[in-house]
Amino acid sequence: MNTQAQKKNWRVEVYETSEKGNALTKITTFSKNENSSVIILNPEQKFQTITGFGGSFTEASASLLNKLSNENRKKILNAYFSKEGANYSLTRTHIASCDFSLSNYTYAKVENDLDLKHFSIEDDKDDLIPMILEAKAISKDGFNIIASPWTCPPWMKDNKKYIGGKLLPQFNDTFALYFSKYLDAYKKEGISIWGVTVINEPHGNGNNWESTNFSPSEMTEFVQNHLGPKLEKDGWSDTKILGYDQNRAGIKEWVDVMYKDEKSSKYYDGLAIHWYESTYEVFPEDLQYAHKKAPNKYLIQTEACVDSEIPHWNDDAWYWKKEATDWGWDWASEKEKYLHPKYAPVNRYAVDIIGCLNNWVDGWVDWNMVLDTQGGPNWFKNWCVAPVIVDPNKDEVYFTPLYYVMSHFSKFMRPGAIKIGCTISNSDLMSTAVQNPDGSIAVVVFNPTENGQTLEIKLENKISIISIDKKALQTILIKHNN
Repeated sequence: MNTQAQKKNWRVEVYETSEKGNALTKITTFSKNENSSVIILNPEQKFQTITGFGGSFTEASASLLNKLSNENRKKILNAYFSKEGANYSLTRTHIASCDFSLSNYTYAKVENDLDLKHFSIEDDKDDLIPMILEAKAISKDGFNIIASPWTCPPWMKDNKKYIGGKLLPQFNDTFALYFSKYLDAYKKEGISIWGVTVINEPHGNGNNWESTNFSPSEMTEFVQNHLGPKLEKDGWSDTKILGYDQNRAGIKEWVDVMYKDEKSSKYYDGLAIHWYESTYEVFPEDLQYAHKKAPNKYLIQTEACVDSEIPHWNDDAWYWKKEATDWGWDWASEKEKYLHPKYAPVNRYAVDIIGCLNNWVDGWVDWNMVLDTQGGPNWFKNWCVAPVIVDPNKDEVYFTPLYYVMSHFSKFMRPGAIKIGCTISNSDLMSTAVQNPDGSIAVVVFNPTENGQTLEIKLENKISIISIDKKALQTILIKHNN
């Protein structure tokens, strides 16, 4: 197929983020490389429908934005939510406090208030709610929000503490009411919540910060007999309920219970998952298992971050080097240590998102949008990295390479897109592709190797030849000419 014939049918735009310094940079000239890889696209082969990509609204992020100049606050929110920026479409927030809050708090402070007459979201009104509302005002396409409690109010638990313990059965209906009250209170603030998870990390977190323990059967009983019916009765039946909300290696035992039969699965709209089980393993078998168990339900990654690290301020190079460690580097059992080697943060994000998309995941949500140079604020001092790091004392902002990695997906793969067939001939590279509602095709290619690659992209018996730099991530946007 000659070049002129190609141009009459479709055109290609290429955007690259690389170790050399490209940051979602549009590439118009391509190098010739000895190494060549073939990408075959098949729009007729259809998989999951994309729900969206994005990050999380936390009190930590919101409080930092309040300490910045109006110029930098707007700069960050525009970068995340404008069409010119990452254009985030799927987000998450916490119901009452979490580790990335400034302190412990609940919306139900009065003990044994079974009707929750004293329910109040006042704690969210200084930081969290203003951040969400400003993001809403910026986003022209809009975005969905998943809300997750880290714990039920302590007085509803067997240990009466924010950390650990179980929900007492006599408070099942009151905790279900807690969700309904939250949805209503946020609606009154102008914020619609698209979906909820029952609890963040039901296996707990080592009893370190806010948590409530649920087994698969306990959560399913709560959803089936309390939360689902309550939301339905109160007019919130359109609000999605996602189960589990923890690491992928535990998926099978959960979906077996959640989706056991029609009664158990009735109120579950899908499964929420995290990535903290390994720094490199996507767990494709577990993802495939979850999809096959309930092919018409959501499978959404609700949390991921470079954890247990203090941010490297203004150091792009660090994000491309295998120097990061996670909690498992220190705390994993000896038999699981191999799952937690040192890793390059860019690689971890790129590999995971592509791997998830290639195994039926329809949404992928990052953790904190903004953190400070310490990796907080965080009342537990559980430091992490965010795509945007700020120094509020100096009113400085640093967009890490992770921000651009997220943008490669969120900006070009829009809600309603269909994951399509995409194969790549080189096993050292990774690729995935979707067809957007407007007909355009977005292909993401990751080259973690030390060598640049020529890419031959085959679509509808046509070939386009481009190249990708070494240690680079590309989005190739294919648009049909009218």
